[in-house]
Amino acid sequence: MTDPKIRVVIAKPGLDGHDRGARVIARALRDAGMEVIYTGLRQTPEMIVSAALQEDADVIGLSILSGAHMHICPRIMTLLKEKGLHDVRVVIGGIIPDVDIPKLREIGITGIFLPGTPMQDIVDFIRKNARSRVDTL
Repeated sequence: MTDPKIRVVIAKPGLDGHDRGARVIARALRDAGMEVIYTGLRQTPEMIVSAALQEDADVIGLSILSGAHMHICPRIMTLLKEKGLHDVRVVIGGIIPDVDIPKLREIGITGIFLPGTPMQDIVDFIRKNARSRVDTL
């Protein structure tokens, strides 16, 4: 029996219209054997959490370049708790000021990736930290 694939929802929340980075990450994760669901641009926290629930996601990957991460991330974490999705990991990539990193970790963001992070580091982090699908079968 092969291990179930890690399921990752990649989302571009807010009004940021630049999604090249999200698409590159989605491709890298797919090439690494993960199942990737890309939700597209201008997603609300509610839309992202709904997609994670519907897709039985192990990980939510957010790409935020707009600076709205301190507004969007707490809302996503609250919604995940409300829906009982305590074991879904949330990672974020984008322009994140150093001062915000501890605050994001405090609310439960498990991975924070700044511009220039090697793709393999992101793949390895997700593999190591995604919930075990064997436990959920």
